[in-house]
Amino acid sequence: MRLSDILSLRAKPAEGLSMGLTRRCPLHCAHCSTSSTMDSEQLPSHCYTRFVDTFTRESHPTLLALSGGEALLRPRLVEQLALAAKQVGTYTSVLSGMFFAQGGHIPKPIARALAAVDHFSASIDQFHELEVPRESVFAVLSILLDDGKNLSIHIAGTHADDPYIDDIVHAIQRCFGQRIPMVVNTLSRFGRGRELIPQSPWVPWDGTPEPCTVAAWPVITFNGDVVACGNDNLSGQVPEHLLLGHIQDSNWSDIANACRKRHTLRALRTVGPQWLAKRYQHLRKQVPVFTEQSAAACQACITLADHGELDQQVGRWMDNMQHVNLEQEIIELQTQLGASAFAKRYTHPRYADLVMLGQ
Repeated sequence: MRLSDILSLRAKPAEGLSMGLTRRCPLHCAHCSTSSTMDSEQLPSHCYTRFVDTFTRESHPTLLALSGGEALLRPRLVEQLALAAKQVGTYTSVLSGMFFAQGGHIPKPIARALAAVDHFSASIDQFHELEVPRESVFAVLSILLDDGKNLSIHIAGTHADDPYIDDIVHAIQRCFGQRIPMVVNTLSRFGRGRELIPQSPWVPWDGTPEPCTVAAWPVITFNGDVVACGNDNLSGQVPEHLLLGHIQDSNWSDIANACRKRHTLRALRTVGPQWLAKRYQHLRKQVPVFTEQSAAACQACITLADHGELDQQVGRWMDNMQHVNLEQEIIELQTQLGASAFAKRYTHPRYADLVMLGQ
């Protein structure tokens, strides 16, 4: 599965599932969005294998995206999950900070894990390079390319005009040509990144609906919560309308149904949190769940009411045939626009077309 295939699915509710296998990581990157250390928490392996065992041929995500922390600290678990998912038709990907690449080779347990997954993504930026040199990362990627593995590279710059971005993009293309697609982001105020990134100026909302595509795929957090959002600042304080269940007592079918059918989530994906918060401002909380400097859309979302009255009112509005059609049209339009359109909206727009490399 190529990066462009993955990103083309992002608008489809419950088409993918993101699973954080551990919050632990042996690297010490100053920008880490999850503030990972080797003392961080992780759930037992059986919690993840039990949940993936609830996938069936009739009900399964198209993609299971594994991450951390550093997911490849648990290579046997990655391998088990990938093989189990494959039996029912689910593809798998794994994202790594490349801690294992120090010597430019792949340890056998990690090689078995990478052989089992369908897509491998490597993170590289100036902070990772302080821990693992790019030459070592490139050596490992060359091995995987020669083996026919579908790859991508996730790059982060400190800001939109960071010269590091052009430097690493050109270095990758000198080494690999057009063979490896890239996702280019800039740092956000998550985890240890809060200390590096200044507060962005508050931009007033102009009233335009902004569908929230990132509310389309469930995310399993480090404590086992299954949520409809990957905002790391929500850890341990997930608003009720974003909480879909828990990995220990939920199955995939129930999670997928909640993700697809919960009225508030449908509306978030159709008109966006700011539009929704404005329409139902009489139901908003008086005090936000947290006041950490966050994007205006995220702040609007977390102030939505926890109780069922909001979902009932949104449901009556969404079930109007006009709005049902609008919901489907937005999903179909975003899917047709594809990977580069998603990248232009949610990553660095100037580098969005890099996600199409390797075709």
